[in-house]
Amino acid sequence: METQTSQKTAAKKKPVNPMQRVKLRRRVRAVIQLIFFLLAPSVYTSCFSGIKEMATAIGAKDPISYSSFFTTLIVLCMYTIIFGRFFCGYACAFGAFGDAVYELSQFIQKKAKKKLPKIPDHLTGYLQKIKYLILLAIIILCAAGVYDKLPGWSPWDVFSMLTAPRAIPAGYVIAIVLLLAIIVGMALKERFFCQFLCPMGAIFALLPVVGRYTRNRPNCINRCSACSKNCPVSVETDEDNIRMGECISCGKCSDVCPRRNISYANGRVQDGNAPIPVVVKAVILFAVCLALGLIRSFF
Repeated sequence: METQTSQKTAAKKKPVNPMQRVKLRRRVRAVIQLIFFLLAPSVYTSCFSGIKEMATAIGAKDPISYSSFFTTLIVLCMYTIIFGRFFCGYACAFGAFGDAVYELSQFIQKKAKKKLPKIPDHLTGYLQKIKYLILLAIIILCAAGVYDKLPGWSPWDVFSMLTAPRAIPAGYVIAIVLLLAIIVGMALKERFFCQFLCPMGAIFALLPVVGRYTRNRPNCINRCSACSKNCPVSVETDEDNIRMGECISCGKCSDVCPRRNISYANGRVQDGNAPIPVVVKAVILFAVCLALGLIRSFF
């Protein structure tokens, strides 16, 4: 009787539509991005300020003070080592803004039946090196004590003011122009800023990572390459390792894989973009931000 009952119960269950699963994942990601954009938009700038403080202290031969900015930088780097660049893919305000601009651009292009020019794929690898040069330049300028004497040119400072929200002081014309140029780039290329210009992305890309995305290579469809073609940051996969420094842990490779080959944490999580592990990582990150005092209150 019990066997018959279980069989009837199983028969009543409808198979899960793969597209419904993908839609659920995308909605979960959109909700997480919106929550962090509204409640914790300052995490990126806090980490960036930690880099500037550290470089300035080293240049002045002063001891590094454990300020809130430096603490945020260290804690988020530790989080990235454990969970990969989940912050970049799900919680960074700049990244979420870039995703919104790109999706809006794609929608307008589709409605207008016209496509904007694209950045050639063969240039992507070279352009990704620019963010390391930007990081190096910022460190040198801070160490030389010059960075703070050049106000009004930093586009991320303007973005921070807009998300605060605060009025933009006079003298930030160059920064505003640079931010507008970045927005144009976001419309042309998915994750434009993250790939090519983000100094924090350069830091995170250099960190060793425990949790990695892998794929079951023997089970792949011959000449498929769906994971590589749909990666927003142009990560090229090798035999089985998809976790590279450029990977932002967004899980899109798992969404588009026709055979669900993408796993996470070296195969311990079979579905690399399953909603429950994603939500768990988001809750941990939210708790970290709350402990650091980075969650904004509207009351």
